[in-house]
Amino acid sequence: MKRFEYMTLDIGAGLWSTKIDTQEVTNKLNELGREGWELVSTGDLNWAQGAIKGLIMILKREL
Repeated sequence: MKRFEYMTLDIGAGLWSTKIDTQEVTNKLNELGREGWELVSTGDLNWAQGAIKGLIMILKREL
């Protein structure tokens, strides 16, 4: 039976900005991918009126 461990990655846009640095996110995901982590889900955190506060990413890797 396969076993997994999970990680939650919180990507914030910053206090005064609604912009997320996509290159920074890509670099982090590539780094984690080299360590065996796989992205399985993503959700956004919203401020009022749809502005993005950040992203929550769920990753897993086999034990």
